[in-house]
Amino acid sequence: MFSKASEAMACNCQLMQDTPLLKFPCPRLILLFVLLIRLSQVSSDVDEQLSKSVKDKVLLPCRYNSPHEDESEDRIYWQKHDKVVLSVIAGKLKVWPEYKNRTLYDNTTYSLIILGLVLSDRGTYSCVVQKKERGTYEVKHLALVKLSIKADFSTPNITESGNPSADTKRITCFASGGFPKPRFSWLENGRELPGINTTISQDPESELYTISSQLDFNTTRNHTIKCLIKYGDAHVSEDFTWEKPPEDPPDSKNTLVLFGAGFGAVITVVVIVVIIKCFCKHRSCFRRNEASRETNNSLTFGPEEALAEQTVFL
Repeated sequence: MFSKASEAMACNCQLMQDTPLLKFPCPRLILLFVLLIRLSQVSSDVDEQLSKSVKDKVLLPCRYNSPHEDESEDRIYWQKHDKVVLSVIAGKLKVWPEYKNRTLYDNTTYSLIILGLVLSDRGTYSCVVQKKERGTYEVKHLALVKLSIKADFSTPNITESGNPSADTKRITCFASGGFPKPRFSWLENGRELPGINTTISQDPESELYTISSQLDFNTTRNHTIKCLIKYGDAHVSEDFTWEKPPEDPPDSKNTLVLFGAGFGAVITVVVIVVIIKCFCKHRSCFRRNEASRETNNSLTFGPEEALAEQTVFL
């Protein structure tokens, strides 16, 4: 079916070439027709898949083994989907504006080299080789190469974001500048933890992704938590370590206050005891003085009182 359709198109093109008013190049029409059929039939059947990073360079192989015939009239096309990257017709190289100054061509292997890759370079490229036979150009080789482009995320940055409760701490993991769309995970000892407030956003111009996620954990034990971001066949990660704080020692100020209060109480008791002893001693002294005074009085005034009594009764 494929060969019959190509032959029919070749015949139609030969007829159109005989028409002086038609300026559309028939080989170009054949090429587009062949590519459409090939891509529609085997859209996922590519000859090679390559993966590169932004700003890298890539070599897209055509993998055509020339039979060492006259190649001066060969036509080679490199296309990305339906847009031409470069063409070589009759030995003359033409590069389309989007790829100028960053495209190289190997005329021995028909390979295409693209420098300074950008995200928009990703896609499926086709290498088409046409040879002239019996006055018409026929497709002799068609190779499809799928190019994937990735942009590396920055090393994740983990920051502490407060304490939702007394024994709970919250941390935030952030990274940007990556492609393709990432997959995010919080891990501890190989076990995935449930994150919160996870957001993945894409810049509409650069197509690069930014990711942010938060995690709450218990502060009463030690933790080693990993923030893991996977994108394509690459990944970046960062670890966060939490050590349970030691038990708070007794407050020295409180100890000093308690000691001072105890010492003051002891001093107070001692003072009271001393006062009581002094009071008792003083009272004892006072009683002895009173007794001594009474004795002295009786000794001094006793005979006179007796004499007085005698005098009164006489």
